[in-house]
Amino acid sequence: TRKESSAASDVYKRQVDDVTVVDRPMLRRAVAGTVVGNLMEWYDIGVYGYLAVIIGRAFLPDASAGAQSLFSLGVFAVTFVARPLGGVVLGQLGDRLGRQRVLAFTLIMMAAATFLIGVLPDFSVIGIWAPILLIVLKLAQGFSTGGEYAGATTFITEYAPDKSRGFYASLLDLGSYMGFAIGAAFVSILQLTLSAETMQGFAWRIPFLVALPLGLIAIYFRLKIEDTPAFQEAQDAAKRAADDAQASPDAPKGVIALIRAYWRELLTAFVLVAAANTVGYALTSYMPTYLTGTLGYDEVHGTLLTLPVLVAMALCIPLTGKLSDRIGRKRVLFIGSISAVVLAVPSFLFMMHGEIWSTLLGLVLLAFPVTFYVANLASSLPALFPTSSRYGGMGISYNLAVALFAGTAPVVMEALVQLTGSSLAPAFYVIGTSVAGFIAVIVLKESARRPLPGAMPSVQTIEEAVELVETQEENPDLDLDELFPERVAVAADAEGEADAQAKGDVDRA
Repeated sequence: TRKESSAASDVYKRQVDDVTVVDRPMLRRAVAGTVVGNLMEWYDIGVYGYLAVIIGRAFLPDASAGAQSLFSLGVFAVTFVARPLGGVVLGQLGDRLGRQRVLAFTLIMMAAATFLIGVLPDFSVIGIWAPILLIVLKLAQGFSTGGEYAGATTFITEYAPDKSRGFYASLLDLGSYMGFAIGAAFVSILQLTLSAETMQGFAWRIPFLVALPLGLIAIYFRLKIEDTPAFQEAQDAAKRAADDAQASPDAPKGVIALIRAYWRELLTAFVLVAAANTVGYALTSYMPTYLTGTLGYDEVHGTLLTLPVLVAMALCIPLTGKLSDRIGRKRVLFIGSISAVVLAVPSFLFMMHGEIWSTLLGLVLLAFPVTFYVANLASSLPALFPTSSRYGGMGISYNLAVALFAGTAPVVMEALVQLTGSSLAPAFYVIGTSVAGFIAVIVLKESARRPLPGAMPSVQTIEEAVELVETQEENPDLDLDELFPERVAVAADAEGEADAQAKGDVDRA
């Protein structure tokens, strides 16, 4: 009938309206804001790592060379100690106040702390207060970074369309590694063009001072973007529940409640992050120490040899992100974990050969699994959690794993070399963590081309939305019972009524 046809049309229109059509200009601004901000954060981290020895001399001039090195590496580790706290606090705020506000705050905090390190008086001016204030500023950096990556991945995955979420999310890690490489390149240029006395005197401060104008540019980009549609939908749903005096099951959870509800997802994310970042930080943070201290390269070559590999890897990361949109996140992460196990020993053997070509080849082999690992964590991990707890879940799992494995990777690997006397020891540490990573990938739920938990499907055009509604019943990437849990409840009620009626019929018979 005409009335039934009109009702069906209304239902169809509502279904099309339920699909989120991405605002392309806003998506471009979101990508720019998160990538530039991530680049800024990792530039700051990279700069300190490559200037740690000089900073140790400036802030503890009367100590022995060994004590200075321990101090500078210990201050670097302080960043990772503060990250879990930043992840917990800022993750909770991000799920309540919004992703955009918290991400703007993390960037302002990081830029300010980095600039202040550049102007901080050294030991000759303020004595013991110099190292104390340096530690305080590094704690502020760590707290900021704890909310940055978790928030940036949450933000970009919620903005991106389902079919290309892997590509857009991988751009974050392109920014991360390019930021690290830019910081290393800047320091290398200063070391090559200035004398050691000039570097020790004032030039080491220049990369930190540059953080302020870079930070202002990044903050400008970040303030130009709105909060994600998924977060706004979750906020609207919570408001409707509050207006109806009902408790929303999707309301943001406190830390303890979040751990109880999603401990499996948190554990899976923790193991994957630990595996990926062990090999990742072996390449970025440990290699300069390994190449100079263990293999005998000078400090400048120890830095310069890693630079082309970092840049090439960063440029390849979006390609593996795009690949995961086509063949699935799990397959790409399997490639990452398996290649880390298979290539770890050959990569270190090539570096131990001692030639420039063999060292570069060894670094490339080590960078191969990193490219497949990190490009897909940014899209896989946020998909483990619903919108209302995504930032908080990422903040806890990611930062705990990074603090325990990434931050300690250089120290553990160097200790293994010293303890065993074998230059191959770090390779076996990489193998062990990636075996655990392989197991985590097995239990990971495939999320490629699928809506994020707690969100409606997201597409790039209205034509895609119409096609999605028309093919929803046979679409393998849509779980309608998960999208519309009320369908399951209605079906269960109907089945219960049918069983009761059948039982009544039997009794009457």
